[in-house]
Amino acid sequence: MRPSAVAKRRGAIYSDNMGQQDFIAVDWGTTNRRAYRLREGVVIDSMADGLGVTAVSPGGFEQEVAQLRARLGDMPMLLAGMVGSNRGWVDAGYAATPATLEQIAAAMVTPMEGVRIIPGISHVADGRGDVMRGEEVQLLGAMCAGLAPRDALLCQPGTHCKWAWMTDGAIARFVTAMTGEMFALLKNHALIGQEMTGDVSPGDAFADGVRDGARGDVLASLFGVRPASLLGLRARADAASYVSGLLIGADCAAHAAGERVHLLADPTLGAFYASAIAQLGGLAVRIDSQAAFIAGATRLWETMT
Repeated sequence: MRPSAVAKRRGAIYSDNMGQQDFIAVDWGTTNRRAYRLREGVVIDSMADGLGVTAVSPGGFEQEVAQLRARLGDMPMLLAGMVGSNRGWVDAGYAATPATLEQIAAAMVTPMEGVRIIPGISHVADGRGDVMRGEEVQLLGAMCAGLAPRDALLCQPGTHCKWAWMTDGAIARFVTAMTGEMFALLKNHALIGQEMTGDVSPGDAFADGVRDGARGDVLASLFGVRPASLLGLRARADAASYVSGLLIGADCAAHAAGERVHLLADPTLGAFYASAIAQLGGLAVRIDSQAAFIAGATRLWETMT
């Protein structure tokens, strides 16, 4: 039997305590974890560490939950992110698009008393499938908190950049681009990685990369990184900035050229995407991703209680 099916049979989450004010919301990713003690949408306490799901030993999740409760309080928990994947604690499955908070709440699984895991979201279009885990709480939370219109294009830059089109407050469709991972692969394993020794900065080299990324010949432009250094066409110190601009430019040109985009990102990465979006004729609106996550988790809690 599928683990999530077993989990669903274990009973309600702290059925006698569902009305209590406080709960713990955890954004538990592959390599990092952030936990918040929340009361009516307000952060009472929080913690963050590098104990992602890949760092938890087999059978160790119940112990980690106990340690989180020892740190933040003995109360019910909502877990989001890769903790609900087939590489995490329990496979929580996926809710299909168009997805709402109510649908996600109804599909949660219970791996142990007092803990619920939020499912991911799946989307299939033109024969291509896509999935997300954790980002859905931020996306829908942005709608709940009024941080973005109910009909909007949202972007979550990162290792795997998410582009989500929201319709009437629901996740109607989305696309994932391996932008950040591709940059890391090129830097660490490709021939042009020998040129990518400088820091990435939002200067002329980055802007040149955005321009070239929008042309649609990214593979040829990537090969051109080494000749540009050999022939003195670009300073070697600028290679990393150019490649970053090239990848982000191609990503933004494919999904956001001339569009109004609401960005959920940290200040540094958000600035790069905002610059590329503006260069391609669009407008970037910055959103506090932590506020969006807290709003989404709070609404899910309210839906359950």
